[in-house]
Formats: sequence, C-alpha cells, structure tokens
Amino acid sequence: MKRTIKKVAVIGSGIMGSGIACHFANIGVEVLLLDIVPRELTEAETKKGLTLESKVVRNRVVNEHLANSLKSKPSPIYSQKFASRITTGNTTDDMAKIANVDWIIEVVVERLDIKKLVFEQIEKFRKPGTLVTSNTSGIPIHFMSEGRSEDFQQHFCGTHFFNPARYLKLFEIIPGPKTSTEVLDFLNEYGSKFLGKTSVVAKDTPAFIGNRIGIYGIQSLFHLVKEMGLTIEEVDKLTGPVIGRPKSATFRTVDVVGLDTLVHVANGIYENCPTDEQHELFKLPDFITKMMENNWLGSKTGQGFYKKVDKDILSLDLDTLEYRAAKKANFATLELTKTIDKPINRFKVLVKGKDKAGEFYRKSFAGMFAYVSNRIPEISDELFKIDDAMKAGFGWENGPFEIWDAIGVANGIEIMKAEGLEPAAWVTEMLASGSESFYSVKEGATYFYNIPTKSQVKVPGQDSFIILNNIRESKKVWSNSGAIIEDLGDGILNLEFQSKMNTIGGDVLQAINKAIDLSEKEYQGLVIGNQAANFSVGANIGMIFMMAVEQEYDELNMAIKMFQDTMMRVRYSSIPVVVAPHGMTFGGGCEMSLHADKVVAAAETYMGLVEFGVGVLPGGGGSKEMALRASDLFRKNDVELNVLQEYFLTIAMAKVSTSGYEAFDTGLLQHGKDVIVVNKDRQIAEAKKHALLMAEAGYTQPIRRTDVKVLGKQALGMFLVGTDQMEAGKYISEHDKKIANKLAYVMAGGDLSEATLVSEQYLLDIEREAFLSLCTERKTLERIQYMLTKGKPLRN
Repeated sequence: MKRTIKKVAVIGSGIMGSGIACHFANIGVEVLLLDIVPRELTEAETKKGLTLESKVVRNRVVNEHLANSLKSKPSPIYSQKFASRITTGNTTDDMAKIANVDWIIEVVVERLDIKKLVFEQIEKFRKPGTLVTSNTSGIPIHFMSEGRSEDFQQHFCGTHFFNPARYLKLFEIIPGPKTSTEVLDFLNEYGSKFLGKTSVVAKDTPAFIGNRIGIYGIQSLFHLVKEMGLTIEEVDKLTGPVIGRPKSATFRTVDVVGLDTLVHVANGIYENCPTDEQHELFKLPDFITKMMENNWLGSKTGQGFYKKVDKDILSLDLDTLEYRAAKKANFATLELTKTIDKPINRFKVLVKGKDKAGEFYRKSFAGMFAYVSNRIPEISDELFKIDDAMKAGFGWENGPFEIWDAIGVANGIEIMKAEGLEPAAWVTEMLASGSESFYSVKEGATYFYNIPTKSQVKVPGQDSFIILNNIRESKKVWSNSGAIIEDLGDGILNLEFQSKMNTIGGDVLQAINKAIDLSEKEYQGLVIGNQAANFSVGANIGMIFMMAVEQEYDELNMAIKMFQDTMMRVRYSSIPVVVAPHGMTFGGGCEMSLHADKVVAAAETYMGLVEFGVGVLPGGGGSKEMALRASDLFRKNDVELNVLQEYFLTIAMAKVSTSGYEAFDTGLLQHGKDVIVVNKDRQIAEAKKHALLMAEAGYTQPIRRTDVKVLGKQALGMFLVGTDQMEAGKYISEHDKKIANKLAYVMAGGDLSEATLVSEQYLLDIEREAFLSLCTERKTLERIQYMLTKGKPLRN
C-alpha cells in the first residue's frame, strides 16, 4: 500500500508536542495541534468580559504553548513563516477534524490512564488505516492499545522523538503486539527520508534504547563522582568535547533537560527492570534526592548543578550542597590528546592515563561496555542500533561499541576485568570465532557483528548514503595536508576539507583547483562537501594576520587574489560544481557556496558573511557577488537602492541564517537553483545526484559576466549618510563605520557619476583593494587577534 503524509494531528501542545508540530511544519506538512479546554478564566480574560465558551479562551492552552515554543531559542522552526502550516484547536471542539489526517501523534502527560482516555477519544473519529503513535518516553506500548479495535492496534506503535525535536536526530519506533510490518517499515523510512532522523526500531522494554543506556551512563557518573571524589566541573571536563560529547557534557546537560525529567526515567527503570544486573545503580544518590526536595531542577528553576548569579556561574559542591565559585579542571592525560584531532583516536590514550582522569575513563568505560553488551538481546538484537541511538539521541560522536572497538575489544575486556566486571558471553564468543571487532568496512559500506550468525553483516539502510569515512582511503584520488579528493563513482569527484575547523588556507585553495583540474580532464562533475561538525568557518585568518603584521602586503594581495580566482573557477569551470554546506558556513565557506552552480544545503546550515566581526569585508568574491545578485533583481529605478541596501545589510550586519531555509531570506541561497536536504546523512549522495544530472543534461560552461549594474554615487551617498547617522547614534563604532563605508564603495561600484554596467573582475579588484586597505588598520588587527585568541568578535 502506498502511504503519504500530507496532514498530521498532534494531541498535546506542551514543549514536546509543540516541538513535534513545528518539525512537521518544517518539512512542509500541514499540522493540527490540539490541547485541552481551560477549566477557568484568567484575570485578564475576566476583565475583557470573555466567557469559558469564547473560542479564544477554549484555545488558550494550545495557543500559549505554541507561541512560547516559537519564541524559544534555539528555535524549533526553520523559518517563522512555516508556523502558518500549524492550525490550533482543542480536544473538545475539534477532535472530529482528526478524521482528515494521515497520522495522529499523542504527546500528552506521561500517565497511562490519561493516554488510554485520549486513545478512546481518538478511536471515535479516526478513519481506518490512519497511523496512531505515542511519543511516550517509557510507558510500555502494549499497555496503551489494550481494548482498542484490531485496525487501531495494527496501525499503532510508539514513535519517540527526543527533545528538542528539530535538533536531536533519534526517532525510536516501538512496535506494539499487533503493529503491522508495513507500518513499521513506513515509519522507519519516513523518519529517515522526510523527518531527517536516525530511525531505530526498538523493543518494548522500559525506556527503550536511548534512555535506557543514556540514563545508565548518567546514573553511573552520579555514583562515580562521589566514589572518586570528583567535582562536577571535573566530570564535565572529562565527559565533554574531549570524548566527542556535547559541550554541556553531563551536569550541564542535566540542568538543561531538567533533573525531574531524568529522575522520572531513572525511577521508571528502577521499578520496571528488577532483573537488570545494575538495578541498584538506578537508585537515586542522596544528593539528587536533596536537590529534588529543594526544587533545584536546573535551568527551569534557575539553579541545579550550576547557578548563575549576576555574570558569575557558580557550581554545586556535592559534599556540602552549597554553591561556590567554579573551579578550573585540569588533567595531565587530557594534555596528551591535544594533538589528536578526532575523538575516536583519543580513547586508547585516555584509558592508559596514569592520573585520576585515566582511572575515571577505565571505570566508566568498563561499566558502560559491560552494560551495553548485556542489553543484547534484551533491548535490541543488533549492536549498531545502540550506537545509533546514543549518537542521535544524546549527541555522542561515537557509540559505546564504536568506542570499545577504538580501544580494542580484547583490551576493553581486560579493563572490565580489572574493575571486577565481565562482558556478555556473546562478546567472548565473537573473539573466539575470529571476529576481532564489532564493525568493519568493506567496499565503502559498514558491517556489524551479527550475533545469531556469528558473522559480519551489512548495516541496513546505507544505500541512500555516501559515508566519506568508509571511502576516504579506498577511493582517494589525491590529497594534501588540507584536503582529500575522493571518487564518488559515476564520474563525480568529492573534495573534502581536512584542515582545523575546515578553514580555507593555501592548501585548501590548491586542492579546490586540483579537484577542478581533475574533473575537467577526466570526470563529469565535482562535489565540495564533508561530514565534519561544520562545513567551514571561513578563511584562515591566522595566515592573514601574520602577513598583515609583517606588512607583507604584496604577498597578502596575491593570497587574496588567489582566493578570488579560485572562487571564480568554482563558478566558471567547464564542469558542474555542487557545494554541500552544513552547520557553520561562515566567511570563505559561504563565499564558496555563493559561487557554486548549485548548493545542496543541510536544513541545519548556519550561513553568513561574518567578516565584519574581524574588521574586514568579504574579500573572496562575497562583496562582489552580493552586488551582482542585487543587480539581477533590479526591476524599476525607484526600488534599485532598496534592493541593494538589503544585500548590503546582509554583510554589514554579519547576518547568519539560523537554518538553510532562512538563508534564502538573506539572499545567500537562491530559489529555483539551490535545494535543502533535511537528513544531513543523505547530503553528499544528494549533491552527487545533482552534479550528475547537470552533467548528463549537457552542462555548458558559463560566460563571465560583464553586465553587472552598479549605481555609483547615488548608492554611495545613501550608504554614507546612513553610516554617519549610525555612528552619531552610537549604534556603531568609528571602525565599524570605516568598514561599512569601504563595503559601500565596493557594492556601489565606486563613486561613478551614474549607474553603469561593469564586469565581475572590476568589482573583484575594488573588493580586494578595500580588503587590503582594512588589513593595514590597527583596529582590524586587534579584531583578528581577539578572534584568534578568544574565539569571539571584538567591538572596538
């Protein structure tokens, strides 16, 4: 049966319900969001003379929840315009409308009795064949559908989104006793393809996969922190980015999520998993019980493990339960990993540490390895699902079995034994069978150890992905210190940056030119994309700073010209060039996207020309390109200045899009040309498809533009008056004004006496001249130095 989702109903509009509604709106689905009718009027409603029968009152709960969600940061929605796809209502007046939807998602309070009442109400109006799912985070699915019709039960299961629904990728699908295979297969594919999620089919066990393992990990740390006498700052240092986990690490993450949420799930596991070998570990330590009594739940109550007082962040002393000034955490073992870029390569070093950090890692990994091995087949038959769940639901860069592989399976067992722990029998059987690792890579695909067959089996669902980690060595065509060129097959190459933060320096520029040379001679097209955390934070400003400080202006001029010329090669090569940005795409990374034949951007792309923050203007063709894009939109003389001003402000205000969709609003992406991919894992494969399509359709090398309309003195005068007023009103500094005036000169095409058609090269030359002149300014050098040392912009 072919099933399409055009409209969904979300029942329950709290933080989670509104977040799910917003994410469906993100992908273009029409949403009906319902919640209960209030039982009494507010003071304000009484004063207005409203009654409980007024529609505005009856929909108050849902409307307030959705409004709060849309105002929250980070935003749950790709663009505020998408909120118009959500219609609100209440469960008393509007339940009949669910007869017109394709999928009903229940997101009400975590109480079985209330959920069962909701499902009873849903069944009265639901049309046969409509999907019904629950977003429960722990209530057994088989209890919920008791007493419902056969059709209801066949189309019912759990679909557990993680909060926030837009950003966390885990989508757990939990079948009920009678859920049909067709429904599970559909949801699995829909989650991946349309919702951009990592879909994991889980068993109907307490807390499913993600929370069962995640809460074990946090609870074990709660006990370990006391056992080893560690501070919360030390644990957060040890469990953050150094091991590929989010910056919020452990205790900050609990503060953000809410201690009460964690306690609720931990209690559920303790009560419902009596045979778990680590059952007692899910008992709450005394300090957690005391924090719950004090209502120290984290961000929602203003204090938890951390507390902000004025501008200071205080930390909780777990012995005295009093707040104190935060202490800096340092460990010799962590210093040894500073030269190791990838977290996966650090684990071998970390577990050998001779200090407290090494002891901590050995104890925590020993416990985690033993625990996950014993959860198979209880919570999952396949080990890769546990890794997928932890990466997608908790933001871990590597799952527990991947970490174990990195340390070495046999070595991991030795660490466990030293802590008095044993792995599940299947692990030792795996080693005995000749398999030395949980994963292997063959012919560009990932394989995992399958316990029943005792063999390596291909991880399903990879066919729509290209995983660069799997092909980097076997398909390498060329490399240097900053980039690798890989053969994606079908005549398409991929250029992957390998520099720190994927900055663009001389080695990356050399690689771009080499990739275009190779593509033009022997291939059909080129993708510029990578699968790091961010696409590129821009040009290597350290190199620019050194040249400017040494006053090597000729060399700096040549370096900027090489950057510009390379961007123009991206635009004017004889093969299609597709750029695939994601995450932070700043400065030079953004300029590269501006010059592509097509951009295939991830939905989570934060794109901006941010050069003003370091005291310069976009010098790699970005200023030129924004003037050109404005020129292409000129229609009537009376609006030309307004159009140009919009593009000017995108640069002058260093606007960064909060999603790929928002980049269309700032003019950095173009409708009809550029596309968005919701699932980042599919991005390289999708970019390859577009490059191939263009090549096979008969790609024609573009002709260089000589018809860019610039407005000269008319525009320049308007911009200079504007910057004068901004400085006079103290909105910008004197140096801000200087940079803005230089940008104005470039985008106006200079002080030409009238509107004139000029070439791109003319604009590039005055852009480069403006960039160079700003590099001679002391205040610009101060800004660059501050960014290099502090990692944030300086206003001077």
